[in-house]
Amino acid sequence: MLKPKKKVTKREIKEDTLVTAYFEAQSWFEANRKRVGTIVTTVLIAAIAVWFYFNNLTTQNKAATADLGNILRYYDQGEYETAINGSPRENLRGLRQIVDEYGGTASGELAAFYLANSYYALGEYAKALEYYEKAEVNDKSIQASVTAGIAACREALGAYAEAARAYEKAAKDDEMKLHTAENLYRAAHCYLLAGEPKKAEDLLKSLKTNYSMSPFAREADRLLVRAAS
Repeated sequence: MLKPKKKVTKREIKEDTLVTAYFEAQSWFEANRKRVGTIVTTVLIAAIAVWFYFNNLTTQNKAATADLGNILRYYDQGEYETAINGSPRENLRGLRQIVDEYGGTASGELAAFYLANSYYALGEYAKALEYYEKAEVNDKSIQASVTAGIAACREALGAYAEAARAYEKAAKDDEMKLHTAENLYRAAHCYLLAGEPKKAEDLLKSLKTNYSMSPFAREADRLLVRAAS
């Protein structure tokens, strides 16, 4: 006589499934042990590399900050050649060397801004433009000044339409509004030189409306006459 089949409970089904999955996983691991080890090793190496990169970046930024602080006194005194090239007698790195060695750090980016300013002050506009375009400063107000520097270089090199657009962007990005009126005025001036009087007129009217107390707002009337003629 056949015995009645034992009723299998849901719990037993679940346990059986888990056991099966365990042994399948164990079998896969044994078959792929070498591959798994390689994956784990690769992930570990990648994690160490990331840690080393950021730790090294912090160390480099500290070195760049120290070098930048030492050389900026020459920049502040208007001794731009020394600021650019450094002072071997004092064992001081110049701005160009700081940018070359620490360009990926925050202080290295700031050094690029000062280096560009130095070249601009010396009338070397192409070199100034090269380093303004390399500088990516986290501070938005300083970055607006970087954009204004790009505009000034393009204006000096005769690319008036590009200069106007860059001045306009600098005005928009200046969160502190320290140089917004000036940048609007210079953008309008460059639009006039580029043969775009309507854009110049619009900017000048905005300047007079929103920054009426600025000396550049008073100068705007003279350019408005030119824009209308």
